[in-house]
Amino acid sequence: MDLPLTQGVHHIGLAVSHLEESARFFTSLLGWKEIKRRDDYPAIFVSDGAIMLTLWATQTDNPTSFDRKTNVGLHHLAIRVDSKASLFEVYDRLASNGIEIEFDPELIREGPAMHMMCYDPSGLRIEFHWTGV
Repeated sequence: MDLPLTQGVHHIGLAVSHLEESARFFTSLLGWKEIKRRDDYPAIFVSDGAIMLTLWATQTDNPTSFDRKTNVGLHHLAIRVDSKASLFEVYDRLASNGIEIEFDPELIREGPAMHMMCYDPSGLRIEFHWTGV
């Protein structure tokens, strides 16, 4: 077989405990667009034009938080930014809006690539990554 049978990511579905707050994280803080909603299984679809996320509301009052060291599942979602300045703009915007920052923008190994890590309002671990070029 010479060619892969797949063609990239269509969307990523994420279970969130705070649907509206998680959607606002992407739309209000990062400038993504809300694509649609589903009220029958509460979900909000958001996109930055390159990737679409489906944010699905958990169906319990006491959702179990993901532990990346002990659970199989999404360790983190890495989102690309186009420049070092954009990485710091994301950091400033998130930090000034009370988003939990795991670590500030820093070099990856010797650089010049950089990244930062935060948690959305539902506790999803999200990395912002600049390739350094």
